[in-house]
Order: sequence, then structure tokens, then C-alpha cells
Amino acid sequence: MIRVLTVLAAFAISSMTFAEDKSSEEGFKKIFNGKDLSGWDGDPRLWSVKDGVIHGETTKDKKANRNTFLIWKGGKLKDFELRVSFRCSNTNNSGIQYRSKHITENAPNDWVVRGYQHEIRNENKLPSVAGFIYDEGGLTGGRGRTCLVGEKAKWTKDGKVVDKENVLIDAAGFKKLFKLDDWNDVTIVTKGMHIQHYLNGKLILDFVDHPDNAMTEGILAFQLHAGKPMFAEFKNVRIKALK
Repeated sequence: MIRVLTVLAAFAISSMTFAEDKSSEEGFKKIFNGKDLSGWDGDPRLWSVKDGVIHGETTKDKKANRNTFLIWKGGKLKDFELRVSFRCSNTNNSGIQYRSKHITENAPNDWVVRGYQHEIRNENKLPSVAGFIYDEGGLTGGRGRTCLVGEKAKWTKDGKVVDKENVLIDAAGFKKLFKLDDWNDVTIVTKGMHIQHYLNGKLILDFVDHPDNAMTEGILAFQLHAGKPMFAEFKNVRIKALK
């Protein structure tokens, strides 16, 4: 009898976990089909699909003379939750652009994007790690590294104010959390001026922007950085609009 109850309890827990996992994906739309780049636009020399994932790569022969992007053509994002997994080389950095702008006038190539960037790196030593907000192209006020990993902060008319009593993650915690040379899961949540970045399920950045700087809607794109040869890969790309 005890053995039967144990089996039933294990089954109930397993079923509950499955239900929770299933419900956590409710409302999400897959925006990469795992087969080709339908619905996306980027330099065909540099972007492709390999082994079911989005693969961007620069080489000595195929260079990106300026930063270039793979742009999702599904429209502008306002308040949303984005979930995506990434991995990249350690020779250069990449990024996830969101609420950004496609620059077409006087641009060095056809795929220039500026705005909020979730930094992508294959490094585990703060502060130069995946997850901080970078102002790509200076479109949100020329602020560069706008909010760093571990910070709970807000931007005021006098600049950034960091809540030093609430550090979201420290150097040791990030080194343990991040998977070098492997896939890492990113979640980006935006609601009005409020932006949150999660890495492998943990909140690593919490930022409230100022209306004078904030971009409240814009496009989604993935970056290949100019300079040293590199690769960046993305998979399981899905998004949900938030009310």
C-alpha cells in the first residue's frame, strides 16, 4: 500500500510539474521556425540556419565592416516578454536589440539597428558579461552601458540612481549561474518604463528608465559585431505581448 501511494504521489508531482511548465509557455508565439530565416532579414553572407538554430558568423573572408543585425520582420514591440537561448564565441560580443529602430538613412549597410541592447558575451567575470543594457548607437541618450548586471536602478533627470541595498547578483553568483561555451536562457520583460533581464531563470537586472530617454516601442534584432571573427547563435525564440 505504501509503495502504491509513493508511486501515485510521484506521478502527481510529475503531472503537476508538466502542467506548470506547459502553462508557463501559454500565450507565447514562436518567431523562428527552426528551418530557415522566414520572417527575418539580415546579410545573407553572415546569417543562416545550422542544425536548427539561427547562426551568425563573421570570418576573415566574410567581414562585418560595421555592426550588422538580423531583424525580425514581425512588427514593433511595446510591452512584451521575450524568451530566447543563446551561445557565442569569446572573441567578440553580440546583442539582442529590442524596442529599437532600423536605421535606413545614411547607413553603412542595410541592417543597422539602434536602441536598447541586451548584451551577449561568453564571459563570466563582472561587469563585462551577458545581460547588461547597452545603448546601441546612442539612440537612448548616448548612455553606453546604461544598467549593469546586478543593478536595481532607475534613470532620473539627474542620471542613474542605483539601489545599493538590493544587489541582484554578485560576481560569485554570476560565475556560478552563467554557462561558459554553452547555451544560456534569456528572458526580457518590458512594461512601460520598467525593464527586467533574467538569465537562466534568475533576475539579474531591474531598470526603470526616464521618459526623456526611454524607447517605448520598436523592433527586435540580433547583432553580429564588427571586428574580430566571431559567431553567435540563437534558438527557441518566442515572444508574448503583455497588457
